[in-house]
Amino acid sequence: MVEMDRYRAGLEARMAELGARLQAIEGALEVPVSTDWEDAATEREADEVLEGLGHSGEEELRAIRAALGRMDSGDYGLCTRCGAPIAIARLNLLPATPFCGPCAAGKDTR
Repeated sequence: MVEMDRYRAGLEARMAELGARLQAIEGALEVPVSTDWEDAATEREADEVLEGLGHSGEEELRAIRAALGRMDSGDYGLCTRCGAPIAIARLNLLPATPFCGPCAAGKDTR
């Protein structure tokens, strides 16, 4: 139970961090574009990078919410593909992972 509380706290902290980061990205993307062509091109490149970071953050948020849902349902730590327990070392590195190592590597364990 202590481990689960630690994982939950870590996931919730990461979710808050991502939420703040996504808000900052959204604010930066709302800044008006320069009328100078060269400046506008540079700003567009920066916006594309920010959009990519935003999409990555949104994907990570979805994974975290799914992991918290698995905690609530009692399925956390079990592979969503094969049902095997996920190694503690893997959960320590990737607490939102839904897959055991073999399933994540594409090896069929069924």
